Amino acid sequence: MKYPKFISKNSCIGIICPSGGSNDETKINKYKNGIKRFESLGYKLKISDYLYNDEMGRSSSVKNRSDEFNNMLKDKSVDMVLCATGGDFLIEILPYVNFDLIKDNPKYVCGFSDPTGLLYPLTTKYDVATIYGQNFSQFGSMDLHESQKDFLDIVTGKKLSEKNYPLYEEERVEKITGLENPNFTKKVIYKTLDNKTVNVSGRIIGGCMDLISELSGTKYDGINEFNERYKKDGIIWYFDNCELNCDETIRQLWKFNELGYFKYAKCVIFGRFGLDTSYYGYDVKTCLKDSILSSLNIPVIYDADISHKAPCLNIINGSIAHIKLNKGKFNIDFELK
Repeated sequence: MKYPKFISKNSCIGIICPSGGSNDETKINKYKNGIKRFESLGYKLKISDYLYNDEMGRSSSVKNRSDEFNNMLKDKSVDMVLCATGGDFLIEILPYVNFDLIKDNPKYVCGFSDPTGLLYPLTTKYDVATIYGQNFSQFGSMDLHESQKDFLDIVTGKKLSEKNYPLYEEERVEKITGLENPNFTKKVIYKTLDNKTVNVSGRIIGGCMDLISELSGTKYDGINEFNERYKKDGIIWYFDNCELNCDETIRQLWKFNELGYFKYAKCVIFGRFGLDTSYYGYDVKTCLKDSILSSLNIPVIYDADISHKAPCLNIINGSIAHIKLNKGKFNIDFELK
């Protein structure tokens, strides 16, 4: 696994818009506040030309969005790439992305949700570590949450461990200025299907489940090669399920298993489902118990802080993750080897 260099003060962060942008005043306010925050922390920014554009969920044309990412990879003055926001249509640019550029100028590419479309191929096919958990827009709130502070500590190499956060956001607050802090009111409790403690290590990979399901089986899916490269380590999967209901989740897990995803799996982690609904009356626990995962005889963790119901841990894709879970309390350490 190739690990890019960590950034430091005065490093340049490239902000890209591979999916959506924004023409909404509240999000524009948030972007502008994010710019001020990063600059006040001593970072240089190279900002997308399409940050304040959005038409039908796209910041710009396919060519413009793919060229922007390619240019950020080539630009030796850019030390890290951070996606501006999520969305729905990042996959359109994949045929035009020159992933080979990362070999000549490796740098961390970071994002959350739709940017899984870039992170997942970079790690599974090109063996370059990436970081899932935050978009640039998440740094524009009035106050930084611990998850954003942890991100900054991880990308600067100050820490390589995290633990569960105390509260999460079940319902989002109304956006008036765009700078509103998330509504953290619900207690975080990690759970397992068998109610047992977990102590496991393995090579970690995952992201937004919705995107992985779309990439699965395509030429942008390098999981079979990834699995074989790291079968001695074993694989820890994590899934941030944004919009798949419980019934769809069962079907997608079946598909992943048929494609060999879980061949060397040692643990599977699910964040809080964004859409906890079912035609058949499943809840998250019964959904996972009734899925193919029950036949794997490995720990299955759910309601984790890897979710669109903020906050989200920052996961170094491709690293060795050492995970401990006991009585709802979670710790993860990343080993870069």
